[in-house]
Amino acid sequence: MKSLKLLVASTFACLISLGGALAGELPKVGQPAPPFSLPDQNGKLHKLEDYSGKWVVLYFYPKNDTPGCTKEACSFRDDLFQLEKLGAKVLGASVDDTDSHAKFAKKYHLPFPLLVDSDGKLAERYGALTNLGLIKFAKRYTFLIDPHGNIAKTYLSVDTSRHSQEIIDDLKQLTRQP
Repeated sequence: MKSLKLLVASTFACLISLGGALAGELPKVGQPAPPFSLPDQNGKLHKLEDYSGKWVVLYFYPKNDTPGCTKEACSFRDDLFQLEKLGAKVLGASVDDTDSHAKFAKKYHLPFPLLVDSDGKLAERYGALTNLGLIKFAKRYTFLIDPHGNIAKTYLSVDTSRHSQEIIDDLKQLTRQP
């Protein structure tokens, strides 16, 4: 029984590492951000080009209404005024469906779009997709996109309790604001 548990655990670990390897290539700082055209939780279509001239915080998260994802989303909600004052728009994205996004946004009063990436193609273009065959989810990655549509900064190791503040601090440096 113990060896069966060990086999299952090691197989799962291999699948997770393989899933990470199957993700698309991460866009590099200075390169154009991969374009997108996706609906949000209300069915409104969002395109990267719609945000030309603004900073974009595009954050990927694994699953609606889970502890880490909720903490991260609520931190962005609570810091939204500061982010917008710095010229940034926040967009969340996960592979959850429209209904799940709508319930999540309503439950936590999230005032920013949650992009519906049900097929995982956006997450894949940003190197943020974990694909385990039957199960797909986005990695907790964030991309700060400059007003010209280029990747300004990537966040691949996110602490949900201080992530939005980290972005505010980086935006202040990048925009040279006190």
